[in-house]
Amino acid sequence: MELGQKANVLFFDRKPASEKPWTKKLWIYDFRTNKDFTLKTNPLKREDLDEFVKCYNPENRHIRKPTWTEKKPDGRWRAFDYKELINRDKASLDIFWLKDESLEESENLPDPGIIAREIVEDLQDALAQFQLIAEDLGE
Repeated sequence: MELGQKANVLFFDRKPASEKPWTKKLWIYDFRTNKDFTLKTNPLKREDLDEFVKCYNPENRHIRKPTWTEKKPDGRWRAFDYKELINRDKASLDIFWLKDESLEESENLPDPGIIAREIVEDLQDALAQFQLIAEDLGE
């Protein structure tokens, strides 16, 4: 079950202003579709990021290879050309290409009371973790 907000993280290189756009391609790794992490039952672990790190290829960003193709539509790593991006409605970067399985399951959601209890548990766990951090910082 998905209760959290999903978001993409964008990385930028700091470059001087230019009349001609520096961006030629934008690489996106879809880490939000069909991924479900929670504080209590399924916390995010370092190994969950291994595929992204491999695809990002920090040692040589110029030889990246997409995992998405028309023949492999479930690949999470893909590039978009600048012209393709700028021509999107309002140049929106809210980009999806993977089929979201949770949309198919929306009619099978648990009772709202169960959802509310899970939200309360997640918030209590988060508050407890922040309390520990504050104590460690001497606050």
